[in-house]
Amino acid sequence: MAFRIGHHPNNLHLHLAALWPGAFASMNPEFVGYPEGRDTAKKLVRGEFDIGGTGSTPPILAAASGLSVSYVAASAPRPANGAILVWKTADIETVADLKGKAVALVDGSFLTYFLAKRLDESGLTLSDIQRQDIAPIPSRDALKDGAVAAWVAMAPHLEQSLLSGEFRVLAHCGDLIPNRSLFWTIDERGISSAAATDFAGELERLGKEIAADPEKAAFLLSKDGDEAERRAWTRVVSGRNWRVAAVDSAVLREQQAEADTLFKHGDLPTKLTIQTTSDKEI
Repeated sequence: MAFRIGHHPNNLHLHLAALWPGAFASMNPEFVGYPEGRDTAKKLVRGEFDIGGTGSTPPILAAASGLSVSYVAASAPRPANGAILVWKTADIETVADLKGKAVALVDGSFLTYFLAKRLDESGLTLSDIQRQDIAPIPSRDALKDGAVAAWVAMAPHLEQSLLSGEFRVLAHCGDLIPNRSLFWTIDERGISSAAATDFAGELERLGKEIAADPEKAAFLLSKDGDEAERRAWTRVVSGRNWRVAAVDSAVLREQQAEADTLFKHGDLPTKLTIQTTSDKEI
């Protein structure tokens, strides 16, 4: 029986796995593509695949909806993977200046958590701004057109957009949040402990191969041999820490901290308790 792995463009580990020759070969993989990481939970519920990878927020929202989420593996933190951008001549100097203004982002992703934490620093909450749930490219266009005051951007769109010189960074993600990729499933998919261990091991091996050959990764990710895109992807891949490890108690504490923040900002209906590895086995 095939081990079905869901992948989408914003999770580079699994997106590259679907393109990388021999990835997960020992697990008889079937790669199932889908466009939007926030759809991971509902696709797991439907049985479209057995495991997926997203930022830190979708599994929290899945657990808050009543699903039994099991964390399998986690990437290293990614401090360069997000930033709040404004137009280069905008009269916005601090995050506090965003109060009452429209901000574009992929809402319900890690960008929501990042934005909430930056607003916290200014004594604001998510309700103090006007969140606009817009995909990355339309978000960039909305900022250029003045339809929004800021855009909370993620890689690779962040790096590609900064090259134009049209935008400036209002606030980096930095180490404000861990900003990991998390690889997770739900109990209904019935993944065994052995399969979870194998998956984490294969993911770690793939990460090492990608780190050793970023040019190969960039070639696979670029479309139609576009040289500028290939160079941009090479910078993204080379600048990323591809280390992956099984989830430990430290990662689960990070998830708890995020859940507490989202509850504080009104994005979770009830306070959520993230189960620890000792509470739950896959």
